[in-house]
Amino acid sequence: MAASKQQTPKHGSGHRHPAELRERAVRMVQETMKETGERHGVVTRIAVQLGLGSETLRHWVKQAEIDNGQRPGITTKDQQRIAELEKEVRELRRANEILKAASAFFARELDPRLPK
Repeated sequence: MAASKQQTPKHGSGHRHPAELRERAVRMVQETMKETGERHGVVTRIAVQLGLGSETLRHWVKQAEIDNGQRPGITTKDQQRIAELEKEVRELRRANEILKAASAFFARELDPRLPK
């Protein structure tokens, strides 16, 4: 990983941009839109200024609007909680499979009528 890029934890995926950069970029877009009253091209111009992909910045702005209640959708906090619960479900299902296998094994060992 390049020294100028940092990993920011979220959903366990490789987000390469620090939270400060995301927040600053979103704020710049929102302020520019508010000041100029224009929406078309703002994200692309700011993305170029900051060396970001325009789709990346567009996604950040959309997610910020969701998080602030300005747009319908799943908030970042809810996305994180869903990811945590999905991980927990996977772990519990795996534990259940192990317990089922152990239960079947010990049942065969303890019951002389069952094949070993």
